[in-house]
Amino acid sequence: MTTLREVSLLRLVAQRVAGPGLPTPPEAVRWMTALQGQDYGGALTSVALRTERGTRADVEAALSSGEVVRSWPMRGTLHLVAAHDLAWLLELTAARQVAAAARRRAQLGIDEAAVRLAREVAEGLLAGGRAVRRSDLMAAWDAHGVGTEGQRGYHLLWHLAQSGTVCLGPVRDGEQLVVLLGEWVPAPRRLAREEALRELAVRYFRSHGPATAKDLARWTGLAAADVKTALAAARPDLARLEVDGVEHLMDPGTPDRLASCRREALGVLLLPGFDELLLGYGDRSAVLPAEFADRIVPGGNGMFRPTVVSGGRVVGTWRTLGRGAQRRVEATPFTFFAPRVAAAVERLHAALP
Repeated sequence: MTTLREVSLLRLVAQRVAGPGLPTPPEAVRWMTALQGQDYGGALTSVALRTERGTRADVEAALSSGEVVRSWPMRGTLHLVAAHDLAWLLELTAARQVAAAARRRAQLGIDEAAVRLAREVAEGLLAGGRAVRRSDLMAAWDAHGVGTEGQRGYHLLWHLAQSGTVCLGPVRDGEQLVVLLGEWVPAPRRLAREEALRELAVRYFRSHGPATAKDLARWTGLAAADVKTALAAARPDLARLEVDGVEHLMDPGTPDRLASCRREALGVLLLPGFDELLLGYGDRSAVLPAEFADRIVPGGNGMFRPTVVSGGRVVGTWRTLGRGAQRRVEATPFTFFAPRVAAAVERLHAALP
């Protein structure tokens, strides 16, 4: 048995936010399995914070080399994943997401003929290792009669990514380009379904634990039956904690990691918006007091603000103001910042990737 406070500290070291980082961005991404990626800049920082060198340039280099890609494998939402993991993750999750989006396709007037034509145009444009901007792909679709007005273009791109046709790969002038997944990742890992379910559960709890079965279900978007199968297969490799009568699972080595860096885990951290420390769980109460949840996502608009973490708990939000020599941080506490926290925010912001 343990407390929510201890759960929050254990999660910090499991996620490699506190304690030693991973040697390289691809290793950090693979450890996490998937990191939320709607905010491109924030995603770069999230990965950099989990590596030893901690630079966004290294993360972009991993994207441009093809070691890391960005696509929509979890809950139909953008994530960074290790390139060789994307195919088997999509095989587990995509069919459910595509089925759930059927009504939206109908609203946008996207039928099977439109999807088929969009795929043919994309394959013709990208074949031979070509990489293009999203706007160029949209222009090609429009030129061939596949309308991209409104949200049609985005949804077609999403749909082709779900089917494993395309993904977001190399970076040019700060923008990720669209590539054919089969050419960009010519030798992906392939796992049988039960093996894939087991691996996904083990890796989730190792990198995010302590967490619950409900957290796993919410993070993956898997059906209840698949979650049950995954848990049964993964349980022998995991340690169990009970928090207020609820089972939490984690990597058996996580408590030792915390013991070796507890002081750092209790210290002050700055995290970008959409970081996995919040987005990786259905129940965020271990890290974020419920009464302050609306400070992170004002009005429930889906835009997660960057956070200040102290003592394992989110205690406020922050944002960057100005550029260059005028660049500074504005931090807003939920209640108040102790002097050591306020001083640490300035120092950490100056060193932020």
